Amino acid sequence: MSPDAPAAPQTPVTPADFWFDPLCPWAWMTSRWMLEVEKLRPIKVRWHVMSLAVLNENKLDTLPEEYQELMSGPAWGPVRVCVAAAQRHGEEVLGRLYTALGTRFHNQGLPQNRETVVAALEEAGLPADLADFMESEEYDKELRASHEAGIGLVGQEVGTPVIAVPGPDGERIAFFGPVVTPAPKGELAAQLWDGTLLVASVPGFYEIKRTRTQEPIFD
Repeated sequence: MSPDAPAAPQTPVTPADFWFDPLCPWAWMTSRWMLEVEKLRPIKVRWHVMSLAVLNENKLDTLPEEYQELMSGPAWGPVRVCVAAAQRHGEEVLGRLYTALGTRFHNQGLPQNRETVVAALEEAGLPADLADFMESEEYDKELRASHEAGIGLVGQEVGTPVIAVPGPDGERIAFFGPVVTPAPKGELAAQLWDGTLLVASVPGFYEIKRTRTQEPIFD
């Protein structure tokens, strides 16, 4: 190419904001799909924390007993660590910390305890003592603010993940899901992204759903 030739125009990169709770296996599947989409479409995933414990704290008595116990106690620990990591080291650490946590919780089936969290922190290049925040309320205000920023876009009757992108007129298009297993790869992943944006952009569109007949299939 001639040195005087104009540079080829760069395709603008669209930010895709993704809210997750590291405990949720379905959000984990969707997050791995998003990383695949990031390779195939001009998007950049920005990671944020939401909390199933916060989402369910006012309706615990309507939940199955086992889920009540999870939401009232253990579910707080990993999200608190994620928020503490973001507050102390910047939100850019969330992607690699989420990957380290999710791989252990879901792919490897390790217990969602301090030992597993410490190993994830070390893999993510973060101080192991961030695990102390599993039992700390120090950053709960920031946790709730991050949660509300995501769930406020889609309403209280959904869960994690929430994804938001800029719409064609500047407004944000936000949606829950998609819920999918296994995480699509290659062109199928790109096609699902294109279709999800298409339906989400239709005014008045709310839901497509069918009964799940498979559990999450982890690679």
